[in-house]
Amino acid sequence: MKMEKRIEGALTAALGRAGQKGAPPQLAEAMRYAVFPGGARIRPKLCLAVAASCGDDDPKTATAAAIAIELLHCASLVHDDLPCFDDAATRRGKPSVHCAFGEPIAVLAGDAMIVLAFEVLSHRIAQAPERAAALLRIVSGSVGMPFGIVAGQAWESEPDAILADYQRAKTGSLFAAATETGAVAAGGDATLWRMLGERLGEAYQVADDIHDVVGSAAAMGKPTGQDASFNRPNAVMYHGLEGAVKHLKQLLHDAVESIPPSPGAATLRKLIESESKRFLPAELAQSAA
Repeated sequence: MKMEKRIEGALTAALGRAGQKGAPPQLAEAMRYAVFPGGARIRPKLCLAVAASCGDDDPKTATAAAIAIELLHCASLVHDDLPCFDDAATRRGKPSVHCAFGEPIAVLAGDAMIVLAFEVLSHRIAQAPERAAALLRIVSGSVGMPFGIVAGQAWESEPDAILADYQRAKTGSLFAAATETGAVAAGGDATLWRMLGERLGEAYQVADDIHDVVGSAAAMGKPTGQDASFNRPNAVMYHGLEGAVKHLKQLLHDAVESIPPSPGAATLRKLIESESKRFLPAELAQSAA
């Protein structure tokens, strides 16, 4: 089964269970709206690619890990767009969830997707107890305190946020979880794969910072200039535009170099190279090549 079909099918099934007859219809629709159509799905793709590199001997557990991470990512976007944070009117080229459904439903949709992510993982406990337990530990650590995406969001409210700490928590944590859970779901060693996720997560955040400064809202599908408006740490402000692009290239190089020897290493490298092409605005891509 192709990776994309595997991810979309599993997400559809999970949201179908959550929104079955008897569930609050607006909340169920808001959850679907937040997940479909998706973005690049880079985190679940990365999870499944690492699982494949490690043998993928338990595809159902790997798929559960992949979509749990994507549900958590989508939930974080819903909360990130709320008026109390970014107050963003658009996401992925359409009205953000709170604009389409109202703030109360948006808050609940984000909360419900977080719970759903852990419910998806819990379904693998009976079939793969040791792996499921490890997955739950990794994923919970990537979400909460002290270094998960909740901590990353909290750094935006701190008067003295350190760029590296902020990026590591807000973006890097889920990328690291993607590589670690992909390995664990296939019986591999999570510690060998963490650096790949950390480097890719930081690269993705640096790329997002660059887009926020020089990209267009139309191309991004969301407002730009947010970091300057909210006085948040940003790689371009810290390194300058040329320095940020150089830093991005180095991070991507380090990520590829960190891939442990494995049967699927070559395929994983190709995936990273393919996905990284979208990291820069078109006008900067040639200079970064």
